[in-house]
Order: sequence, then C-alpha cells, then structure tokens
Amino acid sequence: MPEEEEALHRSPPNRRFCPFLCPPHQPTWRSLSKTESFVADFLSQEMKSLCVLLRFLTVFVVAFPAIASLTVQGFTGTYGINYGRIADNIPSPDEVATLLRAAKIRNVRIYDADPSVLKAFGGTGLELVVGLPNGDLKNMSANADQAMNWVKENVQPFLRETRIRGIAIGNEVLGGGDYELWAALLGAVKNIYSAIDKLHLADVVQITTAHSQAVFANSYPPSSCIFKDNIVQYMKPLLEFFSEIGSPFCLNAYPFLAYMSDPGNIDINYALFQSTDGIYDSKTNLHYDNMLDAQIDAAYAALEDAGIKKMEVIVTETGWASRGDDNEAAATVSNARTYNYNLRKRLAKKKGTPLRPKMVVKVYVFAIFNEDLKPGPTSERNFGLFKADGSIAYDIGFHGLKSSAADTLLTPLKYPPLIHVPSPLIRAYPSGLLVVPSVELTPTPTDYCQRILFGAGEVKGSLRVQIRTSYPGEVMTL
Repeated sequence: MPEEEEALHRSPPNRRFCPFLCPPHQPTWRSLSKTESFVADFLSQEMKSLCVLLRFLTVFVVAFPAIASLTVQGFTGTYGINYGRIADNIPSPDEVATLLRAAKIRNVRIYDADPSVLKAFGGTGLELVVGLPNGDLKNMSANADQAMNWVKENVQPFLRETRIRGIAIGNEVLGGGDYELWAALLGAVKNIYSAIDKLHLADVVQITTAHSQAVFANSYPPSSCIFKDNIVQYMKPLLEFFSEIGSPFCLNAYPFLAYMSDPGNIDINYALFQSTDGIYDSKTNLHYDNMLDAQIDAAYAALEDAGIKKMEVIVTETGWASRGDDNEAAATVSNARTYNYNLRKRLAKKKGTPLRPKMVVKVYVFAIFNEDLKPGPTSERNFGLFKADGSIAYDIGFHGLKSSAADTLLTPLKYPPLIHVPSPLIRAYPSGLLVVPSVELTPTPTDYCQRILFGAGEVKGSLRVQIRTSYPGEVMTL
C-alpha cells in the first residue's frame, strides 16, 4: 500500500484528506470540524458514485469509440430537409454542408449512402439519415450477410465523424408498382436491423421506411383513414416490428399533390396554411385549419386501426413545386413560397396536431435543390428551396443568406475529428462538474465544444462538462 494511502487509513476520522478542499496531487492534512467531517463524508460518497460513472464512460469510449458521442435521438428540433441529387448542376457535397449550416438546417435525409456525401458531412454537426435504395431490397432481404456487409461498408466506418442517425430502408415501397418489393421490405428491414444490433449500433442508428399516401384506402375525414386491404398483410407485421424497436411511422405527405388531384373540391388556402374555415371531423369533434395536420392525423388514425397506438408519425417529405406543366397551374413560385414559409412558421411553434397535441410535428421538407435530371412532369424537377449557385430560390426566412448571389456558399469549414478525453485528464468536482483541460479550439470554441466526445448523451443531463478553452477567460459548458 502506498505511504499516503497507508497514512490515510491510520489517521483518525477527523483528520482525513479531503479531495475537494485541496488538489489531489498535493495532499494537505488538518483537523476537520464536525460539520466539515460530515460534508467530507457526504462528498466522498458522491465522489465514489461519480468515479463509478467515470469508469463506465471510460470503458464505453474504449469499447465503442465510434459511437460514444451519439444518442438514440433520430431527429433534432422540428425542421429538416431532403438532399436529392438527381441533377448535374448542383454544388458539391462540401458546399452543401456549408450552405445547410449557414441556413441553420441540421436534419438531412439522402436517398443512398454516397461516401462523398458522408465524408463531406463529417465534422459539421449535421444529423443525417441515409437510404438503402429500393433496388437493393431484394438482396438485403434474402441475404443477411449482404446486409451486414452493407452496414459495415456504408455506415459503420463513417460514424466517428459523421452523425448518421438513421437508415431509411427503401422509399415508398408499399403502394408502389413492384409487388416483389412489398414482400422483400420486411426481410430487408430485419436484416439491416440485425446487422446494426450485432455491431452495437441499434441504440444509435434508427431504422425506418417512408410511405406515400398510396398506402391509405382513404384519408378524409382524418378519423376514417385506414390502410388498403391489399397492403395490410405487409404493413401490419412491419409496424409491429417497428413498434418493438421504437421506430416512427414515416410519411411523405404532400398537400400540393392532394390539391392537384382535386382542385375543384379542395380550397388551395387550406393546403397552403392560409386563413380558411378548414374542415371539421365529426367523429372526433376536431377542427383542422390546414391540410398537413389532417394528413398526419389520418396516419395516426390508420395506425390505431391497425392496433398501433403509440407510434410517432414523422413527415419525411413535404413541399410545393415552384414550376409545372400547363396542367399544373398551382405549381408557382408564389404558392411554393407561401407553403414553405407558412410551414416553417407552423413548425417553429413546436406543437402537435389536433389529434396528438402533445406530439410535436417533425418535418423534412423537399428539397434543397431542383433536380433537373428527374423524370416525370415538370413539377417533379422544381421543389428546390435553393438555386444551383446556393442562393435562395425564394425568401422563406432563412436569415443571413443571399437571394441572388453565388457568395451565399461559404468556404467549407472542416472541423477536427471528435476528441476522446482520457479519464485521467478529467478533474471531477463535488457539484458534478467535469473540467477538461485547455485545448486549442478551431474554428470557434462553441463549435468545437459541441464536438467533444464524452459518453452517452443522456449522461449530460446529470453532469455538467466544461471545456477550459485557449481563449482567455472563456469556459464552455455542455
């Protein structure tokens, strides 16, 4: 036993070393009053608990360095955006990452797992959902080894620097025209989930799949919505599995398409979040003043009918085309601006729907850019909020961005990799404060502090982490 420790055991109760009253590397002995002795006893117990936690976090970081900074949460805030790339005139992924940070858009969905995008988004703080394309579903469903290889190649290597929060397995599969994909979807979902579970990523990367409104037999009024008979046999086991693993129901909801399908009977102001009488659902006695809320509650009604009562609905696509063919008169810049501006205002309120008032609505808007190579009607190529030069297509309140200038695109900022803080360098204090030694912070202390790796996210709720920066007098708290 070291001499200092032996002396500690020999000393009387009121002459113990108090690690909180003087630095541990310079032990000082003095008599403690009864009050101080009581406080020391109490703080010693607190310190033991804190040390146990520190040991756990150290093991966690060593065992799972690639995921320790990540949390189970798949969506931060209420607003996200889809990053489609079926185009030959859009900015590079590095420039897109910079643009999104400038626009303060944190949540992003892509439709594949392109490594150039994953690398470009590394160190930016953007939260990313990657996609497994529909064309890969059959192979992933039939072969668990291929699913494992896909995760190892397209997800796991990037997690150290890129915040991949989810994998979307296919897009709008059920209700589509390829019935073989309907049968393959659940198998692909299970095999990909099994792969991330075996790689200890199941608490980090969320598995989902997005549905179009083609899965519903009807959606008006919202309370009458049910799934189509020919889809139920595929949808119900999928929902049951998602319920087990805590995944949401992802819905691509377009008031634009609903209005275009029946302009004679739908008030365009209702679709655009404009002042309107809205609709009244007599079954639930609920009033809807905009169509998107009604579409979301229709999905909740269909879930309840299928026996799923506690699953969250997230809108993974919505938007309004700014240009269309001759028979798409509603596809105008004015309507697109109105819809997207009012959508942002609605989401900023952080409220739920009439049927689920406490379930805050979360939305990924479609899309960052127009996609000039997409097939189909003209409207399909004109959902972008930004122009190819990075300027805004129309003003919906993105502060600090230019309306018509290429210099909207900032020089890409690359952040240093996540820092692993060795536990011996961490000073623990009785208040639950953990102080990390001074570090050089680039480009700013705030941005860098947000990238300090320190255990699971939920731990930060019970501990404060301070970074003593190289900037004089500045202390950042996580």
